[in-house]
Amino acid sequence: MKKLLLPKVQKSFQTEIPLPSSKSESNRALIINALAQGKDNLSNLAEARDTQTMMRLLASDDAIADVIDAGTTMRFLTAYFAVTGQHKTMTGTPRMCERPIGILVDALRSLGADIEYLNKEGYPPLQLNGFSFSGNNHLAIRGDVSSQYISAILMIAPLLPEGLILTITGELGSKPYIEMTIQQMKSFGITVSPDWENLTITVPAQKYEVIPYAIESDWSGASYWFSIVALSEFEDAELELLGLKENSLQGDSVITDIMSHLGVKSEYTGRGFKLTKIPAESTLAWDFTNCPDLAQTVCVVAAAKNIPLTLTGVESLKVKETDRIYALQTELAKIGASLVETEKNHKYLLTSSNQSIPAGTSFHTYDDHRMAMAFAPLALMAEVEIEEPDVVVKSYPSFWKHLAAIVDIEA
Repeated sequence: MKKLLLPKVQKSFQTEIPLPSSKSESNRALIINALAQGKDNLSNLAEARDTQTMMRLLASDDAIADVIDAGTTMRFLTAYFAVTGQHKTMTGTPRMCERPIGILVDALRSLGADIEYLNKEGYPPLQLNGFSFSGNNHLAIRGDVSSQYISAILMIAPLLPEGLILTITGELGSKPYIEMTIQQMKSFGITVSPDWENLTITVPAQKYEVIPYAIESDWSGASYWFSIVALSEFEDAELELLGLKENSLQGDSVITDIMSHLGVKSEYTGRGFKLTKIPAESTLAWDFTNCPDLAQTVCVVAAAKNIPLTLTGVESLKVKETDRIYALQTELAKIGASLVETEKNHKYLLTSSNQSIPAGTSFHTYDDHRMAMAFAPLALMAEVEIEEPDVVVKSYPSFWKHLAAIVDIEA
């Protein structure tokens, strides 16, 4: 097993971090641009493996589309290949084939896609056998499982002969990601009319325009640097995160608000955000419904700073790259913290025993990039090890190289 040793940080820091581009924005832009038949008009695309996989598969004529472990890529490409009438086998890693896709497949079938399951009903691998519009331009889809199903359907909606009226049923999770999709569609010339009160989105039949489009830096990746400032023992610690916009499309930009409670002040500089230390509050409660990818980051900081944290809206964490609830419970226990479910599938309470972090503690990453990056900032407090550190290539391949500006490691 490969391990990366992160020595305890012994000195303060004032530095700049050139953040990677947003994987979420990149993957949407790639699908939309492919539907517009654009070429060479996207800039600052993410270096993340998920995005590079998307680019490779969009350019490939192979009959098999292997998305590896990229959930967004699986869902977006399934919709894209279906509506464009392509015959493809959609597959991925064993874990990818355990992640549900039945809601999206049912939706695509109702619109006219010919899709069959090659193994277990409701899960990849899938066989796509073309598309013949069913005449149905009304669709209902659950909003409480994955916003990616909704985004996948919305992006292909303009190509349907009669457009689409999409009704979202149940609770709507990760709404900012759907709003991001809508705003990017509008950037490419599409009229989209959301009615959030009635959870209905109307998309007339129309054509995407080909435009120059630049991707913003990644707020999910930024969150780990907020942790580093929060956990630093030095009051003058300061970071400037480059490439972030003041008014972002990304829901994870809410990290500025969350971390203001955990001891980090953020100020827009014109080229990004400057982070400095401020006093933390004694407790925190947060609903992660619209920002589930921040939960691991926030849990580690709260545990390390002995701040009791009440979490809601984290149901989707169980069907991510790993069961992130179980992974957090197991790894946080190593630093004396407990994550307990207090209301089934709804509320969790994180508490800490106020013990110091044992030097040399090794953290398992569960083949999950966010586990590696969420626990790495503990090096600001103690020497730690990160197992299988290469998992960060999924979203932030240069993370260890950037971290080397603060932590004395070779990366």
